[in-house]
Amino acid sequence: MRSPKFNSVEEYLASVDPTKARTLRCVIDLILAEFPELESKISWNAPTVHRNGKYVAGICAYKNHLTFAPWSPRVIEDSKVRLGKFVVWKNCFQIPVDWEIDRELV
Repeated sequence: MRSPKFNSVEEYLASVDPTKARTLRCVIDLILAEFPELESKISWNAPTVHRNGKYVAGICAYKNHLTFAPWSPRVIEDSKVRLGKFVVWKNCFQIPVDWEIDRELV
């Protein structure tokens, strides 16, 4: 079964359960509040944040977790100590669906 094609971040958020949507919205809103020159949009059928048309980060929902993917694997490498409690890959890390946002980490 194919997933639907989303035309906006709001459409994406409406498609996931409320807990996931709330956490995703909080992360996106925090980033946009801290960096008003950034914009959120849908890329690769998931919410992403861009600066002047260039990818900065993406965040999306899965069945049991959310994934945050910064613009470069170097961000993950530089933050390894702070990411110790998360499942971490080379270019992204998992966060709980009901994550209490770590403002400093984001």
